[in-house]
Amino acid sequence: MTISRKLLAALTVPLLALTVSCGSSSSEPTESTDALAGSDQQSLDQYTTEDTTPIDEIDTSGLGLITDGTLRVGTLSDAPPNIFLEDGVFTGYDNELLRAIGEKLDLEVEFASTDFSALLAQVQNKQFDVGSSSISTTAARRENVGFTNGYDFGYMAVVTKDGSSVTGFDSLSESTRIGVVQGTVQDDYVSNTLGLEPVRFPDYNTVYANVKNGQVDAWVAPSQQATGQVKEGDGTTIAETIINTENFTAYAVNSDNKALIDALNAGLDAVIADGTWTELTQEWYPDRELPSDWKPGSKAAVVK
Repeated sequence: MTISRKLLAALTVPLLALTVSCGSSSSEPTESTDALAGSDQQSLDQYTTEDTTPIDEIDTSGLGLITDGTLRVGTLSDAPPNIFLEDGVFTGYDNELLRAIGEKLDLEVEFASTDFSALLAQVQNKQFDVGSSSISTTAARRENVGFTNGYDFGYMAVVTKDGSSVTGFDSLSESTRIGVVQGTVQDDYVSNTLGLEPVRFPDYNTVYANVKNGQVDAWVAPSQQATGQVKEGDGTTIAETIINTENFTAYAVNSDNKALIDALNAGLDAVIADGTWTELTQEWYPDRELPSDWKPGSKAAVVK
């Protein structure tokens, strides 16, 4: 069964908790691994470019692409509404935004499915030009791969069976069998911040199936994927959702390919300026809330 955009919109749940904090004035990046602690906006700003090269000045012949004229993109097939397959076509918010950016650059966009745990290494090793997977731009990840400017923020959720004693993040404990997808921010949060040992799965479909059959008590998930997986009649619920304000999400690029990062940043600013970013955000996330003191793209981008 395919998942339509209207169904995804109907499945979107309101945030049960929202925390946004910009209290620190330090210009140094935060070292905290606590994805729920709130962000130091100045730390995020140090990764955001002041402006971008005008789109008509980008030379796409010098982007170091695997195939000239084509962005080869690694993505996921099972993580709606961000990145998934519908009728054999890769779609979702992140991928449709990237298609729009590619159109601004006059580049074809070619998607291929992979596991998230391998994606960043595959981008850095130039098996893909770009990684598209609602990727939180953590400090640890920045040591191994490059990123564009931000286009979104991630959210984290706790998914449980109906009637579970697990009611949210505060009720996770050593006795809770917690499922995560290997290599995600949620894996890091459960392991390093909560100090708990999760049960790791290779993909979202598998971890959700294990919630439904009771093999794990809870899934700490990206909330976008939680809303895409949890359906009426499944016997599951999203117990709590909270914004991850420590890192915005962005597209991953080989860290040495500054030309491609600059080009994608230019394309992102262009789709922000013409209203495409706003249109896609409203289409895929009609109830989305974002930090009030943050905007996508470069610091010079004008959101319409």
